[in-house]
Amino acid sequence: AICGLFSQHRGMVERRRLLLIPAISLTIGSLQYSLEKGAAKAEFTDMPALRGKDYGKTKMSYPDYTETESGLQYKDLRVGEGPSPKKGETVVIDWDGYTIGYYGRIFEARNKTKGGSFEGGDKEFFKFKVGSGQVIPAFEEAMTGMRPGGVRRIIVPPDIGYPNNDLNKLGPKPTTFSGQRALDFVLRNQGLIDKTLLFDIELIRIIPSQ
Repeated sequence: AICGLFSQHRGMVERRRLLLIPAISLTIGSLQYSLEKGAAKAEFTDMPALRGKDYGKTKMSYPDYTETESGLQYKDLRVGEGPSPKKGETVVIDWDGYTIGYYGRIFEARNKTKGGSFEGGDKEFFKFKVGSGQVIPAFEEAMTGMRPGGVRRIIVPPDIGYPNNDLNKLGPKPTTFSGQRALDFVLRNQGLIDKTLLFDIELIRIIPSQ
């Protein structure tokens, strides 16, 4: 009788185990599908300024860019026409920015109709006086040789980016709260986040000094 009860109990345990295995497999399968779906979504998020380019980390050099003594790397996506801005003149620009050292997160969209939470709406174009120290060193240097109508892409190492990792001290500052939060997260993070930034700068026009 004892042997019979033991066999019956063992049979019940085995049936429960067999019923439990598909449930566990289904849960694991669902989790794996969710993770793969999320990874695919992140992997294939379209970042126009980064498309087709294997950008690396701080201090890396790229053969299709010109590198200056400061560490700034740049290339002209479109060459403008006319004279380049001089010290004391005010430049009117449009720009976009990406945290290329940290997953290529966009924090400012150029051309006001980009859409999404980083859209600047009807924002005015950004202006600054060349040589006045109103913008990060990389932006100041990027103006050298630019002409109205031109678009220049720059890779900015932290040394010539935002001083003390504070986006409020010098321009340009993202025009949306979402953009400010994304940039601020990277700049202020004390971990291993690479703070290399990428900007596309379009020189709209030059306002002569008064």
